[in-house]
Amino acid sequence: MKLPTQIRIAIAAAILSLGAGAGIAMADAQRTASPSGAEVYFIAPAVGATVSSPVTVKFGLKGMGIAPAGIQFENTGHHHLIIDADLPPPGAPIPTDANHVHFGKGQSETTIELEPGKHTLQLLLGDFGHIPHDPVVASKKITITVQ
Repeated sequence: MKLPTQIRIAIAAAILSLGAGAGIAMADAQRTASPSGAEVYFIAPAVGATVSSPVTVKFGLKGMGIAPAGIQFENTGHHHLIIDADLPPPGAPIPTDANHVHFGKGQSETTIELEPGKHTLQLLLGDFGHIPHDPVVASKKITITVQ
């Protein structure tokens, strides 16, 4: 039986936290290297765009490939969309909540519901274990307005 993605992420986070409980500091966790020049960016929406909800968000990636969560290949990762929040600490697993949306199946596009008003969006590439690469591969934070 295949577990739903949210449950698999929760299990992975629990396993990682057990390491911390055993005296392994998360800041000391082995981070996956990213190649020089790797870049993640928004194809859509454009910086400063005024859009209506639901919002289609398309992710771009340069210098690396996409691999689903849990699959470890050199120079790969998967997307995380950060909504109205700052980037999480680089040495810890990326949270799973309304502000940190995981695309662990390797998706490069999504549609999200956002309330009217200004919102910030940022992309963050995570490795097979949902930990940001070293160096971190993140887009610039963009602001959009939902009407």
